[in-house]
Amino acid sequence: MPSLSDKLKSLGVKVGAADLPKPPADARHEIDSVVAGAYQPTPTGETFVAEQVFAADYRHGQAGILPEARFEALSAWAKEARFRDLPLEAYAFLDTETSGLAGGTGTYAFLVGVGRFIKGEFRLRQFFMRDPAEEAALLEGLTGFLAPCQALVTFNGKAFDAPLLNTRYALHQIPCPFTDYAHLDLLPLARRLWRDRLPSRALKYLEENVLSAPRSLEEVPGYEIPYLYFDYLRTRDARPLKGVFYHNAMDVVAMAALLSHVAAMLADPFSEMVEHGLDVIALAKLFEDLGEWDKAARLFERGLEMELPQADFELAVERLSRLQKRRGDLETAVRLWEQAADRGHVYAQVELAKHYEHRRRDYRQALEWTRRAVEQVGSLDIPRYMYNHWMEELGRRQARLEEKLLKES
Repeated sequence: MPSLSDKLKSLGVKVGAADLPKPPADARHEIDSVVAGAYQPTPTGETFVAEQVFAADYRHGQAGILPEARFEALSAWAKEARFRDLPLEAYAFLDTETSGLAGGTGTYAFLVGVGRFIKGEFRLRQFFMRDPAEEAALLEGLTGFLAPCQALVTFNGKAFDAPLLNTRYALHQIPCPFTDYAHLDLLPLARRLWRDRLPSRALKYLEENVLSAPRSLEEVPGYEIPYLYFDYLRTRDARPLKGVFYHNAMDVVAMAALLSHVAAMLADPFSEMVEHGLDVIALAKLFEDLGEWDKAARLFERGLEMELPQADFELAVERLSRLQKRRGDLETAVRLWEQAADRGHVYAQVELAKHYEHRRRDYRQALEWTRRAVEQVGSLDIPRYMYNHWMEELGRRQARLEEKLLKES
């Protein structure tokens, strides 16, 4: 008996998909149809490059993209003299989007965004590889754009972006273009300036809470980006990558604006742009560590006049009093110690005991402050090791002072 297939064939009906024509390749959603850009030829093939230009007067939130302040204090903090003299055109702002967050030879950068100041404008180029086979071309294209630069600005780039790209260049036996560049990583500086005020120092958080520049709905979370790229490699549908290009572009622009903002803060820490008391105190600590004690003392005093959490207020008083002591302004230091001692701060009571013993030779007053410190330590709820440390030190001081008073009598 003939099968159903045989009957259909006898009627001229084709069975199966073998003879059906293949659907045409759908090129409507390749990257150049989703993101404005062009294919750039390089010695090892072509790479896709998207470009945006930001005018000199562009503002990212409350910060201009073009730094106007000089980088003297920034240079001192970074311990890199070249930042003082390099023109803005020598700086490259770089951020990568990668196939993973762990690093290592198995991780590659499929999108690299770089911004440069060219003729007063901020020109952002994003180098993208449609396939891992185009990695060498991406790296060659990046080398060409970085060629005129002498300094690299990143955010966590010393730990992640720069070592990753170094590895990729080495694997392709292409010289790494930024090996000898001065490198400014903004993340350690951001931690230094805002760790006491802000719960996060992530770039996007700083962008929103320091620069007042929230991102649009195009933004995609960083942790999703590797998965979006792998989906693209599988489907060749580039539409979800539009948000990845936006994320990368905003990271680069935010770095330039953040550098502009920080440079202005460091160049004029007394300006009205420094609105928060904790930011003023952070600047005071930074300038103290740089050895600019007069400026640091004025900043501590200014910060103490502003609204501060109680714990931060007390720590600032302690730092200022010790700074004034180093500066030789003992009158101010003693006044600050007395205020802190009346609030029950052991460090201030001990400093007063030292002052009266060694400078004033007033052993009776020194002994009084020592006894007050002993009493204060006994009332504090502190770990045993701290209690033992204070009691040991104060016990030796008390015994020495009592002996000196006996000799006087």
